[in-house]
Amino acid sequence: MRHRTVGGLRVSAVGLGAMPLSIEGRPDEGRAMATVHAALDAGVTLLDTADSYHLPGDEPGHNERLVARALATYGGETADVLVTTKGGRGRPADGSWTVTGSPRHLKSAAEASLKRLGVEAIGLYQLHKPDPAVPFEESVGALRDLLDAGKIRYAGISNTDVGQIRRAHAILGDRLVSVQNRYSPAVRDSEPELRLCAELGLAFLPWSPLGGISRSSLDGPSPRLPSEDTGHDTGRPSHSTGSGHGTGFDAFHAVARERGVSPQQVCLAWLLARSPVIVPIPGASRPETVRDSAGAADLELTAEEVARLEAGAGS
Repeated sequence: MRHRTVGGLRVSAVGLGAMPLSIEGRPDEGRAMATVHAALDAGVTLLDTADSYHLPGDEPGHNERLVARALATYGGETADVLVTTKGGRGRPADGSWTVTGSPRHLKSAAEASLKRLGVEAIGLYQLHKPDPAVPFEESVGALRDLLDAGKIRYAGISNTDVGQIRRAHAILGDRLVSVQNRYSPAVRDSEPELRLCAELGLAFLPWSPLGGISRSSLDGPSPRLPSEDTGHDTGRPSHSTGSGHGTGFDAFHAVARERGVSPQQVCLAWLLARSPVIVPIPGASRPETVRDSAGAADLELTAEEVARLEAGAGS
């Protein structure tokens, strides 16, 4: 497993987005635990969660508690695992995704997340999404206060634009270590944010990293939930290495056939080749899926393959 850095921390080049383990279509407890343990066995040391990853109307924190139990029951070493969580979104009974970015809410949410994770300080705490009803500087100020109080070690922001990244960096300095935006072969509109992260030395954690290659765990028979898509788990027993004809991303499937790996693994390897600050966090709900994703860290694409994939990806 190759490694990258988030702040001053060394983490696996591919992380795990734990969201599919707690939302609609989630696996049973046994398979969920096995999935996280398989990630750890494969060398994954970045686990991404959030207080809002739960079924609609349920009590917040299902995913955080699950991750904490998985770490507690793992038979190996976990001291180097970075658990990242997020606050500022909610999931009421109607299945929507609300946004609450007031300092009071964020501080309360961080305290609750800290207790659920069972740690002295949260490794990386992220503002899940800017709240249009709250001045952005006030929300980021809450992260600063949590850092000053020792409740969190590092701060991150998610679903933000270039201007917001610069404003957050001005407030937090080198204690801002990450940006988590949607980015994939199909969705490339965060290119300016990715370039800024490279300039500032911030980790870029793309969510829904497999968009265009496979459907996400949220894409089942019911309509896709807006603005939340971890984009990894397809609901099939294992990743398909089919032709992908008609997807618009045939190059990923062609390279996969040539390499004898899954298109999803090629996609993650392509993301890693895009920038040294990218740390993909594909979701998973089965051990075999997370093992396949982890393998992307050791799949080094040639310059010719990267050029083929670039030509096949969205702009």
